[in-house]
Amino acid sequence: MKPRSFRFPALTSRAGKSATLGLFLSLFAGGAALAQYQGTPEQRRACTPDVYRLCAGEIPNVRAITSCLRRNRASLSDACRAAFEQAAQ
Repeated sequence: MKPRSFRFPALTSRAGKSATLGLFLSLFAGGAALAQYQGTPEQRRACTPDVYRLCAGEIPNVRAITSCLRRNRASLSDACRAAFEQAAQ
C-alpha cells in the first residue's frame, strides 16, 4: 500500500493560491477581534510569502499564523522580520 502524503491541493494551482491568499488577507484585514493581529497592508505584503513558506498549514487561522511566524522568526525574510520589529514598537 502506498503511503499517503499530506498535500495542500488548493495551493498547487494558480487559482487556488489566489483564493487562499484572498482568504488570508480578508481574515487579516477584517474583524475588530482580530485588530491586534491584522498589521498594516505593508506588513501583510512583507509576510505573505513567509506564511506560505513556513506556515501554510495554519491558513486561515490568523492567530496560529502569527504564532507560527513568531516561532520561525529566525527563518523569516528580512522584510517580514522588519515588519515584526516595527509592530513590536
